[in-house]
Amino acid sequence: MTPAADRPPIEEQIAQWRAYLRRRRVIEGPDVEELEDRLRDQIAALIAAGLAGDEAFLVAVKRMGGFDALSREFVREHSDRLWQQLVLAPAADAGPPGEARREALVVTSLAIAAAVAVKVPALFGLRFGGADMPFYARNASLFVLPLLTAYFAWKRGLDVTGRASLALAFGAAAVAANVFRFGAGSRTEVLLALHLPIALWLLVGVAYAGEQRFASGRWMDFVRFSGELFIYYVLIALGGGVLTAFTMMMFDSIEMNAAWFAEGWLVPCGAMGAVIVGSWLVEAKQGVIENMAPVLTRLFTPLFIVVLLAFLATMAWTRSPIDVEREVLIGFDLLLVLVVGLVLYAASARDPHAPPGLFDRLQLLLVVSALAVDAVALTAVSSRISEFGFTPNRVAALGENLILLVNLAWSAWLYARFLRGGGPFVALERWQVAYLPVYSVWAAFVVAAFPPLFAYA
Repeated sequence: MTPAADRPPIEEQIAQWRAYLRRRRVIEGPDVEELEDRLRDQIAALIAAGLAGDEAFLVAVKRMGGFDALSREFVREHSDRLWQQLVLAPAADAGPPGEARREALVVTSLAIAAAVAVKVPALFGLRFGGADMPFYARNASLFVLPLLTAYFAWKRGLDVTGRASLALAFGAAAVAANVFRFGAGSRTEVLLALHLPIALWLLVGVAYAGEQRFASGRWMDFVRFSGELFIYYVLIALGGGVLTAFTMMMFDSIEMNAAWFAEGWLVPCGAMGAVIVGSWLVEAKQGVIENMAPVLTRLFTPLFIVVLLAFLATMAWTRSPIDVEREVLIGFDLLLVLVVGLVLYAASARDPHAPPGLFDRLQLLLVVSALAVDAVALTAVSSRISEFGFTPNRVAALGENLILLVNLAWSAWLYARFLRGGGPFVALERWQVAYLPVYSVWAAFVVAAFPPLFAYA
């Protein structure tokens, strides 16, 4: 491990970067002093957002690549040293080793607490699986998200008022998830289980932003964090699947059935604890986000464009209407949410000062394609409601598609205006951040209002 004291300080790193540019600088383009001012502004903003000095320098230099080719070349030529500084540094350069150990202890404790929380209902006779599974589906997010929120509240130094407000919000969510009694196969119960994590994720974001909860840049950091956490969680889940398979194989070899242990302990406890551990890993290596976000958005944007355009073309050719059964509605909404997520992730990874490029035009095409699909789905849902009346699934789909329609339509307008040179890219970034609470507010409405409105159907 490379101790912090052995790594060059920021001023030395900036001096190396400045000397490199002066050696390679051509006549055209902004001068080194102007670029250095921009680099220092980026570093200051990243440090204010919570990054350590080394990581702030690495991320800022990477972002400089958005409008200066020599900065990209500097990153390539110094990749070995930069990678060692990023990967071999203590987690998040948390400061003294005692601080890093204390954070690791807090994370470990919270991960264990999340694993234990999912087993507490068993003390009251509720089994993980079978007839009691709906209870676990409704409460899954409540087993872990309060603990994740507590981690960020502790790490960001949230004041007592902020912590109490978050605790009250989680308490209200726990009541809403368990006060209603649902029948077998209740559609409203499924909607509650799907929407509660969306509503609660906003509370995690509030704790993540800390005292900067009104700063749009901090919420874009939370967007990056959310995408990275998803990737880390999938990787951890794949590793957990391999561990589970080998565990069952080994015990099976001595003619012992370990399925009860895997299904009742390993899977649920691991699933909860992995959320805390994955969040800590993302928080510890924030600089990796700057490398991964552009790759993911550039990989999946054209693929989603092809899928959406192929669907629209096929539907127009065959004149087949959309089936509005529950599974189809959920699938369409998830697809559109993924598109919005790609737009958000692309905005979080982009240098807002860079001029429009080909990828921005692809993003606009993606948004317009998704807008067309959303309009088709909205028409199908509205037609179904007018013909057969309201059901929980149709109303939920109607609300979600209307919310997505507004987001996509205004995003398309802002993207088009940016490409024409009529407005800055930061306007799109601010719109996406300002719109995030709308999803959580709607999800909270579904959780709290749908059960009594539809008589727990």
